[in-house]
Amino acid sequence: MSVFDGLFPACEPYRSGYLAVGEGHEVYWEECGSPLGKPVVFLHGGPGSGCNGAQRRLFDPARYRAILFDQRGCGRSRPLGETLANTTDRLIGDLEKLRSWLDIPAWLVFGGSWGSTLGLAYAQAHPDVVSGLVLRGIFLGSREEIMRYLSPSARPSAWPALEKALGGKGDLLETCYHAIESGHGERSITAATAWLNYERDFMGEAPLCDPPDSTGLAKVRVQVHYLRHDCFLAPGALLRGIERIRRIPAALVQGLADAVCPPAVGERLHDIWPEARWLPISEGGHGGLSPTIAAATLDALEWVASSATGPR
Repeated sequence: MSVFDGLFPACEPYRSGYLAVGEGHEVYWEECGSPLGKPVVFLHGGPGSGCNGAQRRLFDPARYRAILFDQRGCGRSRPLGETLANTTDRLIGDLEKLRSWLDIPAWLVFGGSWGSTLGLAYAQAHPDVVSGLVLRGIFLGSREEIMRYLSPSARPSAWPALEKALGGKGDLLETCYHAIESGHGERSITAATAWLNYERDFMGEAPLCDPPDSTGLAKVRVQVHYLRHDCFLAPGALLRGIERIRRIPAALVQGLADAVCPPAVGERLHDIWPEARWLPISEGGHGGLSPTIAAATLDALEWVASSATGPR
């Protein structure tokens, strides 16, 4: 996947660390850009993925105080791959603990894919501390979306390999969960590899050359944990909660060629939330750092940041 050349220069965090958030979890966080800049928190996708250095390049270092953090069980957070006490409500609580610990009265929230789900859930729980929202590749965490993703018709070229690796027909989400949690190294690695390769096919990427490392295994474990619980969201909860955030400046960036998070979901959200700026990208796929999507999110962030008025 190519990375948009118009991103800001690579940078290193000026501050980073771990925050104990309870129940044995410590989340990794980092700040980059300007300590005096407009605060913005970046919510990574997955669930389970974690942040990376390229994502720092989405934020103008002269304008933003950008906070990136790895959610429970993800990336550099500890313990890696832990699913106990790992739910959407707890991630929302972690965000509030981090915001308070960093002494930030209100911040912009920027999230893509699963990050858009968590961003919506967080903003609806704490609208007074969210000054603006940039959401990309809209995912509402519904059973319908999850089942569409895990269906033979969604990716006919990749489905047989996933089905074979997980041992046949039936509920492959549950089968993958039990394989990952089995404690048998080879079985877990086979299941995780198949799961990741299925995702890579959606993204137009080649299969893995080597078995996944501990971070890749953790990603699958956390992702399957969330998906089999419908992302710990009540049916329709995020759509019903729009009234709480209706007046928050928001932009919805949606690739119309996104195979992972189809545009119909974003269109449905925008129908209910017409106040949000709708930015459909005709040739845009799912990747947040792909040229057309990255360019659109930069424009969206500029618009939302200019519209934000501080603590609400």
